[in-house]
Amino acid sequence: MTDFNGKFFWYELMTSDPKAALAFYGDVVGWTAEPFGGDLPDGPYQVISGSAGPLGGVMAIPAEAKDCGMTPWWGGYVGSADVDADAERLSAAGGSVKRPPEDIPGVGRFAVMADPGGAVFMLLKGSSPEGMDAPPPMAPGHVGWHELYAGDFDKDLAFYTGQLGWSKGEAMDMGEMGSYQLVSQTGSTDFDGMTGGIMPLPKEMPEPLWLFYYVVADIDAAAQRVTTGGGTILNGPSEVPGGSWIIQARDPQGAMFALVGVRGADAA
Repeated sequence: MTDFNGKFFWYELMTSDPKAALAFYGDVVGWTAEPFGGDLPDGPYQVISGSAGPLGGVMAIPAEAKDCGMTPWWGGYVGSADVDADAERLSAAGGSVKRPPEDIPGVGRFAVMADPGGAVFMLLKGSSPEGMDAPPPMAPGHVGWHELYAGDFDKDLAFYTGQLGWSKGEAMDMGEMGSYQLVSQTGSTDFDGMTGGIMPLPKEMPEPLWLFYYVVADIDAAAQRVTTGGGTILNGPSEVPGGSWIIQARDPQGAMFALVGVRGADAA
């Protein structure tokens, strides 16, 4: 069982059309889905699995959130040993509580937070004593990279490294776009141990957010499936350090997501 305290470990899509979204991502990424728990007002919660097991869920946007203007969105859950204490601690460190800690029957205790720059994430302490194991690095269908478009680069970097215990790797100069700071949720300082990056919010992005890169076997084939399935590619395919290729896209319902994989002959 992996200790997920301070680390992203569960990824959730709230969408306007769960059935269509599951079909799209099933084709693009290769996920399978199984309903969990009882029926919600807008249908069951669907647990999605990659090659190494469950990684997240898909559900309809709750009515109260829809009434507040929420649009389809991918969110990430960070493991917490004590959600109430962590919510208070992170708030004192410059974050904010968007939804106070509460229990989800049969799942655990959670809270919705925002970092100093405004990007939203969740805290979760699961109720199951069995826990979960982390997938192998770059396991197909799982998250291979976590990227923050930071509303306040300096404060956000200090927040995640100081409060969640993440470590910093190399900082890459992106010219007018600022610095791209590699980070590791596992405490590594080597390039191969990096698990994500933090960069200033680009001018074309409407708000700060966490973007999750799902691993695919062949980036070009996956990009084709994105467009064939009704999604929109925003950037890429682009090569990144280490030899992988990435795309950033929106699914047919409008949620932003990203893919990472190798290219062409390298996928064979």
